[in-house]
Amino acid sequence: MSVPDRPIPNPAAVQEEGNDGWTLLVNPDTAGAMAVNRTGAMVWKLIDGRRTTDEIVAGIRSRFPDAPDSVDEDVLELLAKLAEEGFIGQEIPLKGVP
Repeated sequence: MSVPDRPIPNPAAVQEEGNDGWTLLVNPDTAGAMAVNRTGAMVWKLIDGRRTTDEIVAGIRSRFPDAPDSVDEDVLELLAKLAEEGFIGQEIPLKGVP
């Protein structure tokens, strides 16, 4: 599944932050779950339907200026996994609705 240009979070998804630095994302639509580290949780918080994937990557890069170049690919890989698992999608405009 491809990553939408401006991903939006699945409104049914639930986030539970653990005491160990990991965050559990649960998708009740599919009964799926994903555990993400602190960086993954930051990515999740940047997904709002307004930011593009490039802006999400830039947001992570700005928080971690010393991160290796692979951080861009890592964020895109996480976004692809979130899309595949139904945690993110895109808004589809209805025809004829202003």
